[in-house]
Amino acid sequence: MATILPPPSKRQRTEAAERSRAQQDVEEVPSDAGSLRLQFFDETTGIPIGQGPVLVPVADATPKNLELLLNTLQGHDSSEYIPYRFTLPVPTKTSSDPITTAFPTNVWKALINPGLISTEEVQNISAAPQAVFRVQAVSRCASTIPGHGEAILATQFSPKSSSRMVSGSGDNTARVWDCDTGTPVHTLKGHTSWVLAVSWSPDDSRIATGSMDNTVRMWDPKTGKQLGNPMKGHTKWVTSLAWEPYHIQKPGEPRLASASKDATVRIWSTNQQTIEIVLSGHKGSVSCVKWGGVGLIYTGSHDKTVKVWNAKDGTLAHSLNAHAHWVNHLALSTDFVIRTAFHDHTGKIPESEEEKVEKARERFLKAAKIQGEVVERLVSASDDFTMYLWEPSKGTKPVARMMGHQKQVNHVTFSPDCLLVASSSFDNHTKIWNARDGKFINTLRGHVAPVYQCAFSPDSRLLVTGSKDTTLKVWDMRTHKLSVDLPGHKDEVYAVDWSPDGQKVGSGGKDKAVRIWRH
Repeated sequence: MATILPPPSKRQRTEAAERSRAQQDVEEVPSDAGSLRLQFFDETTGIPIGQGPVLVPVADATPKNLELLLNTLQGHDSSEYIPYRFTLPVPTKTSSDPITTAFPTNVWKALINPGLISTEEVQNISAAPQAVFRVQAVSRCASTIPGHGEAILATQFSPKSSSRMVSGSGDNTARVWDCDTGTPVHTLKGHTSWVLAVSWSPDDSRIATGSMDNTVRMWDPKTGKQLGNPMKGHTKWVTSLAWEPYHIQKPGEPRLASASKDATVRIWSTNQQTIEIVLSGHKGSVSCVKWGGVGLIYTGSHDKTVKVWNAKDGTLAHSLNAHAHWVNHLALSTDFVIRTAFHDHTGKIPESEEEKVEKARERFLKAAKIQGEVVERLVSASDDFTMYLWEPSKGTKPVARMMGHQKQVNHVTFSPDCLLVASSSFDNHTKIWNARDGKFINTLRGHVAPVYQCAFSPDSRLLVTGSKDTTLKVWDMRTHKLSVDLPGHKDEVYAVDWSPDGQKVGSGGKDKAVRIWRH
């Protein structure tokens, strides 16, 4: 009897359909479609690239070809080749403001034929350089690790590699996990109440935890032992922690800032576990603290203000008043490089202390420099449904007011390449904004319950969101469409983090189990 081939699997069927669709797309451009006149702009600075508009035949106008053209225009040879993401403003029938969309693969079918853009006019195309390495979307749950006795409230990966992650929980402990094997490494016992905040030091040598018992504690991630005494001083629980950036700390003497519900922020010398400075001035609970790379500390509070402090002497530099309700969360454009210090995607670690500091400074300046000056931007998210984009070094006026959410905004984050801002809200949506001018780009719809947290992949091409609806979702930042849906948690997902080397995503929530996701 002849062997009968099994019927094609679902994956084979979808691939065949995709192939035939791509072939149809190619055939559909008519021969007399003409040429597009394109003017490229640098998305980070807004400066035009090249001497003027370039003529590109409509049939050849694909993102891949534009990338080749742009690299040629800038005189890059094959070793300097940079991948780009292209966007252009497209007018809509409903509103007067054009929507920024990704440059389509078939521009004739998507934009010219429907009459949205004309070949007569010059089209302004923004080009954003992409990371040279690519992170693959996580697509499966590699391990579910039980251990915590209560809900998991915070998670963070080590800056060095994706093999270690720390989680803080309502069972009064923090735990360090080995994410390669899916096993617990250490249980950090000592707090007498919920662990609300966990933070890994940028040089990977310590973990700080902040708790409902009003203390901050230091731990050694290698041994799981507590370092020194609990840091007492706050009169109410600790809400947020921020380490001093590696390139501006005194060698061997890192400092830590902790924000608390008692309306103060305390700066600790972590070696002696003593208070160096108390930043008092807020009138309500301080919900978030960030330590910037230019010597400023940013705090957001339930008194509706964001305050900017000088880290050197603890004096108030600015008070940013614009919100009409609690400030829930802050994000810095340089968060990612400050968190990872001298660890980059290559995994090579400099030998000496000086080289480490130099590399951390170099990475910070590369991320923060726009047209030669260091610009650190800040986004604040609030219960008044809006966010504001600030440049605190320039003054107290916001750069932009970012409106659109229908409910409280819970979490904001900058992409590592400083081009996008993502905000998660209780209206079930995540919105994507341009980080340069605060303009709205798109809404990611898919969750059916409030979105609690989001995290970008280190190459800024993907975003993961965790929600009350028990799922994680991975979104593609080029198309703003759902890339992968990750069900698996049995209850609300409170905390999610993408490892700085891009390998894994870690999440935790009400079902008490840490889940590690990989591709």
